[in-house]
Amino acid sequence: MPDINKSSKSPFDMSHLSLRADCENCFGLCCAALPFAASVDFAMDKDAGQPCRNLQSDFRCGIHTSLREQGFRGCTVYDCFGAGQKVAQITYGGEDWLESPRSAKQMFEVFPIMRQLHELLWYINEALTVQPASSIHDELRSMFNETERLTFLSPEALLLLDVDAHRGHVNSLLLKTSEFVRAEALLKLKSRPGQRKTFERGADLFGAKLRGADLRGANLRGAYLIAADLRGADLRATDLIGADFRDTNISGADLTDSIFLTQFQLNAAIGDTNTKIPPLLTRPTHWSNV
Repeated sequence: MPDINKSSKSPFDMSHLSLRADCENCFGLCCAALPFAASVDFAMDKDAGQPCRNLQSDFRCGIHTSLREQGFRGCTVYDCFGAGQKVAQITYGGEDWLESPRSAKQMFEVFPIMRQLHELLWYINEALTVQPASSIHDELRSMFNETERLTFLSPEALLLLDVDAHRGHVNSLLLKTSEFVRAEALLKLKSRPGQRKTFERGADLFGAKLRGADLRGANLRGAYLIAADLRGADLRATDLIGADFRDTNISGADLTDSIFLTQFQLNAAIGDTNTKIPPLLTRPTHWSNV
């Protein structure tokens, strides 16, 4: 990952400012800022800005070890890409919303914006590791630096930021990265257009039976893979950005060289010890051990 700007108004150790969640240095922002509705993922309704009833005064979850058993599966899926500690320790200099209640509303509104920026940083950072896209690495580095600069804006400036417009600029480079990766994969497979199954962005694959499918080099950007059967499927060099993996069965699947897969997506899926995942991601603890 490119070096993070060392300048900050906070003495917080910048080595913690990765693109992975560091809950120890956050103020329980995902537990307070975000809304959720009673469903299979959450045991109750909660409005945005209303602290979860399980959030303790030290910003720890009172049922952390039994979230799934108590109906809060959604909490075990969520990932902030490190935005929580950035907002807590850099944007607000370590001053939490309990100590400064007047900042709470603003902090809760800033957090989702920061989360979007950190998600973009994750994608750009991954694109910088992809050799087939080396011809645009300079552009990607510039975009990483600009996106990172935005994360150091004041709360007021962040609230005025047009994140959608910036996401559009980033996405144009991510699309190019995807095209380079998938074209090289198909070349190695000696495939020609029309020989392999193709998908449009946002493909409806809800409950699709794709067990053992060879999806190398496929474009599954934004695909609805909810409850799809991808057991044993080959997803190497597949673009998975934004794909909905809720209850997608990827047991035994090979995702080692897939691109733009996130921890959030893995956490939402069903996998096992035979599922091959990219080295930057972590095997979810709730996956099957068989």
